[in-house]
Amino acid sequence: MVSAWASQNRLVLGQRKVEDKSNEIRAIPELLKVLDIKGCTVTIDAMGCQRKIAEQIHGQGGDYVLSVKENQGKLHESIVNLFDGAAIREFRGMWHREHKTLDGGHGRVETREYTVLPLMYLNQFKYKWKGLKSVVEVKSKRELPGSAPEEATRYYITSLEADAKKIGEAIRTHWCVENQLHWCLDVSFREDDCRVRKGNAAENLAVVRHIALNLLKQEESAKVGIKIKRSKAGWDESYLAKVLAAGQN
Repeated sequence: MVSAWASQNRLVLGQRKVEDKSNEIRAIPELLKVLDIKGCTVTIDAMGCQRKIAEQIHGQGGDYVLSVKENQGKLHESIVNLFDGAAIREFRGMWHREHKTLDGGHGRVETREYTVLPLMYLNQFKYKWKGLKSVVEVKSKRELPGSAPEEATRYYITSLEADAKKIGEAIRTHWCVENQLHWCLDVSFREDDCRVRKGNAAENLAVVRHIALNLLKQEESAKVGIKIKRSKAGWDESYLAKVLAAGQN
């Protein structure tokens, strides 16, 4: 299943089933068609880094931030070479923007450095990727007590102007789908343990779970987790009525 997650509202906006012997590349455009993304920023991982998908998002009035990996070989290589060369000269004489974040908790420290360059340094891709304006490098470092630091470098393309803070927030927010959607579905709804496969049953159950999760997240009077909210709704019909009413607000 491919899902569209609204990070600001914490809502599943839609989903599309990935057909047998197919992949997400075909499902993503179908899902985008039914969404009003005008004025929104759409973030997609490397699987969705496709010219037609970027063009569709731009055509529907949205902006995109797409992760770039080796599946886009020439683009990825060009971006890596650009940033490596810029780092050697310490970005002297190059227009760029930087933003750094520091997060931590329970002994964990995570540092992220965002560097954004305008498309003029890779102008050969201007007409290949609709709306493309900036390229991004993200260097992250994660430190845990008693462990060696974990370092990673990731690259992105975006139709947003070269605002490192704004782009960094979009990239960071992208991973909310893991914590606020996929993790909840697995832990609170035990989705991965479900063995229903016949016909459209799996897709139908996914729709029901998404609806239930949307309602439970919108109901904020009970300051507890999703799993306890589910149990409370089963025990207390007055609370169940609150959950159902939350979807009407």
